[in-house]
Amino acid sequence: MRPVGTAVAALAAASLLAVAAGCVPQGVTPTATGELADSADMVMFGMEKGIFEDGVRRALIMADTAWTYQARQTMELGNLTVTFFDRTGRQTSVLTAGQGTYRIQTEALDARGGVVMVGAEGERLSSPRLSYDKLANLIRTDTTFVYQSPDNYLSGNGFVSDPEFKAPVVDQPRGRQRSGGLLLPGQVP
Repeated sequence: MRPVGTAVAALAAASLLAVAAGCVPQGVTPTATGELADSADMVMFGMEKGIFEDGVRRALIMADTAWTYQARQTMELGNLTVTFFDRTGRQTSVLTAGQGTYRIQTEALDARGGVVMVGAEGERLSSPRLSYDKLANLIRTDTTFVYQSPDNYLSGNGFVSDPEFKAPVVDQPRGRQRSGGLLLPGQVP
């Protein structure tokens, strides 16, 4: 009888080992893939890029990190600051954002992630994202924004202006005017 009991004990031990072996973690299996920062053609730290028009600097882009993708002709920027200048080279405004995409061929910029733009006259524009079109010399957002100046408070669902805030156009505006300044739709100058 002993041989049968030994055989049953050996079979039970083998079964426990098989179950335990099946419980060993096999690692993490990715559920999604995406483009990794290390797939960039070039990575720069402390990047600076000037944007010029007729020999005059119109903007200076600075970023903590820039990933360059040659095939797409874009740069993905991290923690960026853009300083804008007028046609005489005088600083007019400064934009800060957490991230951005710079298009190398058109010199256009899409900033996102807590975008704040401060003008030389105390204007302040904040939005989740903001684009700069060099050819038209315009900044724009197609989402919510808040614009404040010494005389105005304005919010809405779209904003277009030059980087000096001289001629803002607003989509679905809501705001108040302290003295002079912006005219909302339906107001008479």
